Amino acid sequence: MNENVTKLFCEAMEAGRSAALATVVSSSGSTPRDAGAKMIVYEDGGFAGTVGGGKLEALVMKDSLAALKAEEGLKVVYDLKPEGTGMICRGRVEVFIEVHARALQVLILGAGHVGEAVAAVCATAGLATIAADDRPEFANQERFPRSRVILADPRRAVVKAGVDAKTFVVIVTRGHELDRECLEAALKTPARYIGMIGSKNKVAETVRAARRRLPKADFSRVYSPVGLDLGGKSPGEIAVSIVAEILKVHYGRSGNPMRLPS
Repeated sequence: MNENVTKLFCEAMEAGRSAALATVVSSSGSTPRDAGAKMIVYEDGGFAGTVGGGKLEALVMKDSLAALKAEEGLKVVYDLKPEGTGMICRGRVEVFIEVHARALQVLILGAGHVGEAVAAVCATAGLATIAADDRPEFANQERFPRSRVILADPRRAVVKAGVDAKTFVVIVTRGHELDRECLEAALKTPARYIGMIGSKNKVAETVRAARRRLPKADFSRVYSPVGLDLGGKSPGEIAVSIVAEILKVHYGRSGNPMRLPS
């Protein structure tokens, strides 16, 4: 049983799936399971294995999900007493919860010069990327050596990429109409961030059109014009501003300078 749980945890890591591995590291008194018992818990609440069942397992499940959300492992001691956990075993169990949090990924819709530069800056920052375009001369492994490449219409690539809550979408296609279609496709996903390139006037027009078509969508995730106001105009400079904004949103920071007062 424990070997299977460990294998499942390794498979989750290889697949880039977030999971928590809860292991009983010590027990004393009367307890449901001995040291070494394991349970894997996934972000969606799915699990395998057991650390004892009943109230104890429910508590471990709750703490594992909290650890996954915080993306930090922890050690928890459970006193199996009526006044503590509500259990009558009167034992004591110590559980270590190890967390594997899937790293964020950046889906780049549009494999032109800006998209290529965004992928390069993401690689420097250690961010996984997916680049999508329907033009083979642009969407290929030679131009995107460290990205997963999807050769498809960018709108359909949103589905193929498996966008989830840890996906940051960057829309830099070759035209405003395609940008709008990609924006609407991304808004139908749980993507945490949706950045779209364009002038303020064009962006306002595109977003208005998308709002009419998707009145219930969460537009608070839309960052457009995309990027921080750094003043750069070249593809590389624009890419730096986009990735800086992605990191700002990911870490929940202000993006203000860290310089000390002079």
